[in-house]
Amino acid sequence: MVNGPEIVRARDDLRARVDAWHADGAVVGVVPTMGALHDGHLSLVEAAKRDCDRVIVTLFVNPRQFNSASDLATYPRTEESDAAKLAPFGVDALYAPSVTEIYPAGFCTTVSVAGLTDVLCGAHRPGHFDGVATVVTKLFTQTKADRAYFGQKDYQQLQVVRRMAMDLDLEVTIVGCPTVRETDGLAMSSRNLKLTDKGRAAAPALAREMRAMALQLRRGEPLDALRGAAVERLEGAGFEKVEYLELRGAEDLELLERAVGPARLFAAAWLDGVRLIDNIEV
Repeated sequence: MVNGPEIVRARDDLRARVDAWHADGAVVGVVPTMGALHDGHLSLVEAAKRDCDRVIVTLFVNPRQFNSASDLATYPRTEESDAAKLAPFGVDALYAPSVTEIYPAGFCTTVSVAGLTDVLCGAHRPGHFDGVATVVTKLFTQTKADRAYFGQKDYQQLQVVRRMAMDLDLEVTIVGCPTVRETDGLAMSSRNLKLTDKGRAAAPALAREMRAMALQLRRGEPLDALRGAAVERLEGAGFEKVEYLELRGAEDLELLERAVGPARLFAAAWLDGVRLIDNIEV
């Protein structure tokens, strides 16, 4: 087995290391993940390594952001291979705490971000972003990181984390990094591992339709004139359901009919019983 980064499981052990790094004047970066690492995660690690003196990758499958017990139970857990993938990057610590290290007995606090969490995934996954905001707050305070790296593939999550860090005066800079895609355009995601071969072959249709729509939206076409046909084509390609396909403001996530100012096209769709999400700048 390839030697990976040191695995740290206890908050106090991690803090002792970070305190020593800060005492030496180091800038500490963190890449929060739920494991099942792919090239999208590794691109965040690369960005952190460029910017920071020390880098922590966290690996924690957060039960509070799942809406389904079966989804939580079947989420990929691949710590050994994740550590091996991180080995070439010189990561300083892989923080892999237990559930009780994050949520000890009696834990009863929730961090909630209003507004940004009421739409898109938040409207279809009640409580999901409360779980995200709570665990990310915990990870920020436990790692004491100066910079934190998130992918734009989960763009709503990125905006929620930015708002939360600003509102709570957390001394961490949030860095958003571009979505990494497969050669056929599919946005990389740990959930892609759950697709069948047939589903994987159909999945790139989502990004393909979104790219075509974005081009027309840039030309001034209204979303309503495009959405119906795009949904029909996706269903024809094998998608079971298009949960949403919406144009929204890039900063406030306000619903738009036309591309006015900075905007993004967002989609969530079900394929093979797997929920795929994507977004594209318009």
